[in-house]
Amino acid sequence: MKTIKIGLIGAGQIGKQHLERYASIPGAEIAAVCDLNAEEANRVAQQYGIPQVCSDFRELLAQPDIDAVDVCLHNNFHEPVSTEALLAGKHVYCEKPIAGAYADGLKMVETAKRAGRMLHIQLGQLYTKETKTAKQLIDAGKLGKLYHARSTGFRRRNRPYVDGYGTPAFTRKEIAGGGALFDMGVYHISQLLYLLGNPLPLRISGQLYQEMAMDEARRANSGFDVEEFAAGFVKLEGGITLDIAESWAISLGGFEGSAIVGSEGGIRFPGSISNGERHGFSFHATTADLDVDGKIDLDLADLRRRRLSEFPDAYESSQHHWVAALRGEVPLLNTAEIALHTMLISEGLYLSHEKGREVTADEVREFSVSRSVRL
Repeated sequence: MKTIKIGLIGAGQIGKQHLERYASIPGAEIAAVCDLNAEEANRVAQQYGIPQVCSDFRELLAQPDIDAVDVCLHNNFHEPVSTEALLAGKHVYCEKPIAGAYADGLKMVETAKRAGRMLHIQLGQLYTKETKTAKQLIDAGKLGKLYHARSTGFRRRNRPYVDGYGTPAFTRKEIAGGGALFDMGVYHISQLLYLLGNPLPLRISGQLYQEMAMDEARRANSGFDVEEFAAGFVKLEGGITLDIAESWAISLGGFEGSAIVGSEGGIRFPGSISNGERHGFSFHATTADLDVDGKIDLDLADLRRRRLSEFPDAYESSQHHWVAALRGEVPLLNTAEIALHTMLISEGLYLSHEKGREVTADEVREFSVSRSVRL
C-alpha cells in the first residue's frame, strides 16, 4: 500500500476533525502541520505525532516529500492558499465551500487543470449511506427521468457565536463570504447536484433573511452581517428545478428532509426536528398501480456494497475517498465542479436578493467579485 504524505494547513476545529479521520485511514501520513498560531500548531503536532511544524504555509509547500495538502481555513482563505499549493505541484483537498466567491472557486478549478493536479472539495454528504443508496436507485433507473429536487437544512436557533457556539468568523462576510448557505446549504445543494448529474444552473431566484432576535452585545461583537435563513428557486439545464430552504434559525419545529423526484419514483432524505430527532430515508414509487412508500435497510445495503467492492473504504468518507484517489485506486469524484456549481447557485441567491429579481447564471459570473484574503 502506497503511503500518502499530507500536509495540514489550519489546526483549528475543522483541522482537528480531519486529523481524527486520517488516523483511521491506513497509509495516510500527516507529515506536517501549519497554523499561524505556532503554539497551537506545536500542541496539535505533539498530540497527533506529526513530525514537522510551521507557521508559514509556504514553508510547508516547499517540502518535496509532501504529496498533497489539506486546507482547513476560513472560506475567504481557500483560494489563495489552494492556488499557491496547486502551483507548487501539490494535490489539494479543501474544506467546503470551495471558496468565498464563485470567481475564486473558478480560479481554483482552472488552476488545478493547468497544473495537472487534483482538487478535491469536502462535500461530506456525498459519502453517507443515504446518498450512496439514492445513487444506486437512480443508476438502476428506479426514479425514471429526474425533474425536481428540494434542498433543506434545519436549525431552530443555532447561529454561530450569537447562539453560544463557534466564533464570529462564521458570521462576517469578510471572512466567511456567507451564512447559512455557505455553512450548511453547501452540503445539501451539492448532494442533490451530484445525484442529478451536476446539471448546469441557468436561472436563480432567492431571498435572504436575518430576522430572528439575538443578544445585542453578541450582535455587536460578532459583526453579524450574513443570512440566517435563505430561500431560493433554481432552474437547471434539462428542465430540472431545485428549491432551497436553509436555516440557521427559524421559528418552526423542523423541516422535512431534502428530496429528489423522477417520473417513476422519489426519494426523501432524513429531515430534522427541534429535539434533534431525524426522520428516516424513504423511497416512493408506484407498482401494479399501487402507491408504495418503502423503507430500505441502509446498513445492510452499505454492507453489501462494501463486500462487493475491490476498495471498500474508498467511499467511506471524503478523506477516505481522497486518499484512495491519490493512490490511484478509484477516480476522484468531480467534487470541484459540483462545489463550483453549488457556489454559483449560492452566489446567485445573493445577487437575486440584491437586485430583487431572478438572475441568470451568466449574470452571476459577470458580477462575482473575489473575496480572497491573502496570508
